[in-house]
Amino acid sequence: MLTHPLAEVRARLEEAVAALPGDPATATPQDIYDQYEMLAIEILDSEFDQFKEGLLEHHLQTFLLLKRLELGIKDG
Repeated sequence: MLTHPLAEVRARLEEAVAALPGDPATATPQDIYDQYEMLAIEILDSEFDQFKEGLLEHHLQTFLLLKRLELGIKDG
């Protein structure tokens, strides 16, 4: 069990993307990133007030940047 609230947010984001319908084998890296981004925005919208101002937004932006790198997506 995770004990840090930001680690829990990250784990829920990973689980939510994994639970989305569709075949991950046919998804492009951009498709996968878009799913992460969409769900990160939903989490930010619904939970921003549970964290110190700007903390959740910064954490999710960093997570998404790392995910872009992991997926090999170059800035456009």
